[in-house]
Amino acid sequence: ESDALRKAMGKKKKDIVDAMKPKFIDGGKKNGYDEKILEKIWGEWEKFAEYAFNKSHAACYAWVSYQTAYMKANYPAEFMAAIMSRRRDKITEITKLMDECKQMGIDTLGPDVNESYQQFGVNQKGEIRFGLAGIKGMGDNVAQAIIDEREKNGPFKTIFDFAQRVNYSTVNKKAFESLALSGGLDSFGLPREAFFASDGKATFLESLMRYGQLYQAGQKQAQNSLFGYDDEVLIATPSLPNTEPWSNLEKLNRERDLIGIYLSAHPLDDYKIVLNSLCNTHCRELADKMSLFDNKDKKEVTFGGIVTAVKKAMTKSGTPCGFVTIEDFDGSGELALYGEEWGKFNGMFAEGCTVFVRGKYFKKFPTSNFIDFSVSDVQYLQTVREKQIEKFTISFDRNSIDETVVDDLITMVEEESGKTDLCFQLIDSEHGTSIDLRSSKKINVSNKLVSYIEANENMDDRVN
Repeated sequence: ESDALRKAMGKKKKDIVDAMKPKFIDGGKKNGYDEKILEKIWGEWEKFAEYAFNKSHAACYAWVSYQTAYMKANYPAEFMAAIMSRRRDKITEITKLMDECKQMGIDTLGPDVNESYQQFGVNQKGEIRFGLAGIKGMGDNVAQAIIDEREKNGPFKTIFDFAQRVNYSTVNKKAFESLALSGGLDSFGLPREAFFASDGKATFLESLMRYGQLYQAGQKQAQNSLFGYDDEVLIATPSLPNTEPWSNLEKLNRERDLIGIYLSAHPLDDYKIVLNSLCNTHCRELADKMSLFDNKDKKEVTFGGIVTAVKKAMTKSGTPCGFVTIEDFDGSGELALYGEEWGKFNGMFAEGCTVFVRGKYFKKFPTSNFIDFSVSDVQYLQTVREKQIEKFTISFDRNSIDETVVDDLITMVEEESGKTDLCFQLIDSEHGTSIDLRSSKKINVSNKLVSYIEANENMDDRVN
């Protein structure tokens, strides 16, 4: 019966608790206890049943919250790195945490053999580095072998120094390839494609590994020689063959294959101005057809992104169709096209293409429960940026402008010649007036320029 009372208190079942009170009072009196004492004890139990469990949980959570809030306030980069390490296998959560880091002013960088640890870590500049063990094809043992060598004998100075020092019984060819493709070797100044360029006999990466193995064998032989010389082993370093540079998209896609997300850049960065200014819908919203259909402000739906998957099929009636997955900065969505519509636009939907889509949601019949989407136009984002971004205006308060800002803007404008008219709006907030100025220079609205404006709280921009 006492256990039944405990369970009733824990589950807040007041009717059971109340029903057991007479039995407790009568039993206590029979055993010689004062009724006032028994009433006092029961009253405390009732308070316990009503509050104590909540208070104990609240106290525990409050204590943990205080500890984590302290860590986040005083060690923000380390705190975020720890959370990202815990979520290492959940890429969607990592992406959200990276966005939070950006809002906190913390840079999240790709892997690097001279700065990364096994999991997410913080370098001396307070930036978060992606962990080596998080790269596909690496594993904990390979990552730890590189970290141990770096901590024992100092940072790797060059790619040849790296090849001379790594443990080849652990760091194999697959690990070298994964490091090169993910950006883990970028700090040595070689483009990623260089590691896979061939001289007709072997790739540079294979020659590099062979060089490192020969160097270590020669060093071991010198140490075991009769005279025990410690002189440096002299072996010719492999020469770097000429190679065609990879496109930015190819480099980023290979990086994403190994890390799971775009880290060093995003293939849509150059089209941020189009996606932010000319699109009224995110790709992830495409699944919510009813909401988009009911939204009277979106008579025409516009969205854009990069095509990440294309599936071709046939309906039961023999009509050709296609299902296209398109991804923007916020997520991905699927677009279904059938019949002539698929025949008209399918050539635009190739994996890796960046597209801008116009269309509308509709019901074939007023009483229908099904909502369809009709595509009216598909263009490449590059075409949209060149032809539909006619005027780009940068506005700022006159008190916020200084020589540094002017020099920065001049430099970026000179670097980005294009077809878009450039205008400035100088605002005098004290007198409530403004002056509009038009530049004789036409520009290409680059991500570098847009990001610079976004980072300056006293500046803003608008399109057309």
